Amino acid sequence: MNVCIVAGARPNFIKVAPIVHAIDKAREQGRRIDYQLVYAGRADDPALEPTLFADLQIPRPTACLGVDCTNLNELTGQVMSAFETHLQAHPATVVIVVDDLASTLAAAIVAKKQGLLLAHLVAGTRSFDINMPKEINRLVIDGLSDLLFTAGPGSNSIATREGAEPSKIYLVGNILMDTLRHNRNRFVRPRQLETLGAKDGAYLVFTLNRKALIARRTLLQDMLQELIRQAGSHPIIAPLRQEAAQIVGECIQRFDTHTAATFHLIPPLSYLEFGYLTAHAKGIITDSGNVAEEATFNGVPCITLNSYTEHIETVKTGTNLLVGEDAQRLGQAIAQLVQDRWKNAAIPDRWDGRSAERIVSILLEQQP
Repeated sequence: MNVCIVAGARPNFIKVAPIVHAIDKAREQGRRIDYQLVYAGRADDPALEPTLFADLQIPRPTACLGVDCTNLNELTGQVMSAFETHLQAHPATVVIVVDDLASTLAAAIVAKKQGLLLAHLVAGTRSFDINMPKEINRLVIDGLSDLLFTAGPGSNSIATREGAEPSKIYLVGNILMDTLRHNRNRFVRPRQLETLGAKDGAYLVFTLNRKALIARRTLLQDMLQELIRQAGSHPIIAPLRQEAAQIVGECIQRFDTHTAATFHLIPPLSYLEFGYLTAHAKGIITDSGNVAEEATFNGVPCITLNSYTEHIETVKTGTNLLVGEDAQRLGQAIAQLVQDRWKNAAIPDRWDGRSAERIVSILLEQQP
């Protein structure tokens, strides 16, 4: 069995790394399984810091499709063309696609057109907002997939309600936790904590990636001002990338020096450094579902700048709280956080670090 694992963006590598490890282990045990790791983007993509693959202890991609554009329809077409060419030269038995990107959709379509077994990692997640491009991607990818690997019971229920055959749905658990459990003892304390004099458990972390929020500068500025005001003397550390760093920096410059003194923009961190930063924070303010999931595992209070999450278990069971894009609600949540008045939380079911093991076992069952 030759498994083609497709990563469309940096976060995908963090989720597929455990599958690479599990395949390597199965092969060492004499099982007939191999893999190729394909990246939709460029080999020199600046989002892939040089340390990423060493941190995750996986090799660099077998192939990079080299697609680099911002228009989602154009990107989908380019990835379809490049991935079809790749599969013709490098045949596969199974294609695994991750999450809900345009590149994920493109790879899924090509895999099915070539008659290959298609597996969707983190299937059954929904925002129930059909106006979101990613929601369309999720619906189509799940509809095409032969194997739906879900992270929790809620995702299973969604896939079942939408008509997926129960025999296709596998509750494998949250694979992000496989990576976290594997690397938590390898985390590296960022030197910026020393430079800023920030003590473990006494600082806040702020991350921002969602383009829709970045584009609303006035709203973002109000939210940042409320964040800083309610944080008090707690340092706020923001390892941001590219456009987010630029826009947030411009917002902060509009504040007076005293107000902005506790907010610290720093360059993006390596995976192991970022893992340490968030695991040892007093609290996290983010718009990232992955960061919220990791916060729940680490028992760190998390505020999500969105009105929904595809992983509701982080709210129902975990440490996550949704405040939408509301500066007042954000301020109230931060006040509770810094006063240590956060809700009780637990780790959701099947966050046990064995998701990749289950996935590879299921794949091997598909062999004739």
